Amino acid sequence: MKIKTMAEYAAEGKMPEVLFWVGCAGSFDDRAKRITRAFCKILNHIGVEFAVLGKEESCTGDPAKRAGNEFIFQMMALNNIEVLNAYGVTRIVTACPHGFNILKNEYPQLGGNYEVLHHTQFLKKLMEEGRLRIEGGKFEGKRITFHDPCYLGRGNGEYEAPRQLLEKLDAELVEMKNNRRNAVCCGAGGSQMFKESEKGTQEINVKRTEEALDEAPNIIATGCPFCNTMLTDGIKHFNKNEAVVVKDIAELIAEAEDL
Repeated sequence: MKIKTMAEYAAEGKMPEVLFWVGCAGSFDDRAKRITRAFCKILNHIGVEFAVLGKEESCTGDPAKRAGNEFIFQMMALNNIEVLNAYGVTRIVTACPHGFNILKNEYPQLGGNYEVLHHTQFLKKLMEEGRLRIEGGKFEGKRITFHDPCYLGRGNGEYEAPRQLLEKLDAELVEMKNNRRNAVCCGAGGSQMFKESEKGTQEINVKRTEEALDEAPNIIATGCPFCNTMLTDGIKHFNKNEAVVVKDIAELIAEAEDL
């Protein structure tokens, strides 16, 4: 699988249709790498010209900002903005709602003005343009429930793009008791992914997984690598990892297309 960098496009005097911001999880976490590969396979399959920054990409600074370290965030953000602006990037897609939110809503204050799309929004646009056709026969008879990531849903008001993609899979889409605006956090937001649990009677990811399992799904669909990790851990907590799988929407589409 050949994925070109912005540096390679620049050397050719060309500009890709979109820059794919891979993110820390998508670059380094073994589970999240599978989401990255699936998304890239889809874009390659339908001929979308995209690029990555490669070694020029660094953390967006989101975990530092959520943990309260504004100084570190601004250092990271300004470095990224310098790289992005040098290449003349105008359109970014990312598979992580945390990166999506901060690039879209907080980078402009520091001089980084881009059109930023979550990967489900981008895939939905490609579908509406007739460039992406999803054959969902493989999932006929399956029950899928979708977990709304906080920074995609409540943070940015996007609830429909993921569901419109999932509806093309010919599966039965079932909603959890708390969904869309009322969805329960997976427990990883606000930099909680990187700290020990606080006192309480139940882990948040266990509570959310319990809500998902109440719908008797075969698949819990996600649109965030952090959510994927937290819900996978929740499935293991209930010893359901053989009966229920947690997969990103990009993985499901790639699987449907035999990519």
